[in-house]
Amino acid sequence: MKICVLYGGTSAEREVSLSSGKGIIEALKKKNHDVIGIDFRGTKECLLQIMNLDVDLFFIGLHGRLGEDGRVQGLLDLLKIPYVGSNVLGSALAMDKARSKKMFALKGIRVAKEKLVEKHSFIKESFSHELTYPVVVKPNHEGSTIGLTIAQNEAELIGGIDAAFNHDDVVLLEEFISGQEVTVAVMGNKGNAKALPIVEIVPKNAYYDYESKYAPGMSEHIVPARVSDEMTNLLQEQSVLAHEALGCDVYSRVDFIVPKDGGNPVILEVNTLPGMTPTSLYPDAAREIGLSYEDMIETLVELSMKK
Repeated sequence: MKICVLYGGTSAEREVSLSSGKGIIEALKKKNHDVIGIDFRGTKECLLQIMNLDVDLFFIGLHGRLGEDGRVQGLLDLLKIPYVGSNVLGSALAMDKARSKKMFALKGIRVAKEKLVEKHSFIKESFSHELTYPVVVKPNHEGSTIGLTIAQNEAELIGGIDAAFNHDDVVLLEEFISGQEVTVAVMGNKGNAKALPIVEIVPKNAYYDYESKYAPGMSEHIVPARVSDEMTNLLQEQSVLAHEALGCDVYSRVDFIVPKDGGNPVILEVNTLPGMTPTSLYPDAAREIGLSYEDMIETLVELSMKK
């Protein structure tokens, strides 16, 4: 097949996407596809290049906004060219943390207590909230822990909100829940999505921050995760439920916290275009079921052609 890989992009996750794109391109070439790579900048010239391409499929290796949020998917829908992954609505919903949490809660999945802060109405002097410290502060439309702060007091909270506003006009405050960080890869077409083995994440830093995610050796991935059989079943069931609640397709990765004090897992977010770098989690889960990186990429291509 003739496949175009879109990677790079203009979001805060550009460096991650460059690495993902490189891996995807090499994997597709090893599977004997004719591959074109485009560093997607969103410019008029870039859009015209995409519109004039004669390809069978687009593989979107972008992360973050202008790539993972449904806008590129909408362009490709207009061009009537198939692409790997979720459609416009599923992508947009997953990118909006606050709205996706409402969908998860409707399905009975536990979510963290929260408060939404909007830039246009934020007044530092009169700001108040009901959350207890520490408080997680993060942009509502970013991934890879971009702009994230774990605030221990009011001063850190206000500073964290200001920092998050550099990335988004909407900021999400959440209760901090101590526990195991785990993630569940989901794969399959609509109506037939399956959860892969659970990956437990053990960061070398205090939190699973940007460095822990992408710097070699800064986190350990344990597959399968060290959780009970009952918890394994629940996590896998809820990951598929969350994937389907947003209308996702082909693949996603669902992040959870398993609380130290017991109780149901707390969902963090659904990633519709999870990282495909050498240190990424989705390929680790795929390897556990016998799929090499190249076979995993080929499987995603095959599933996408069946949409």
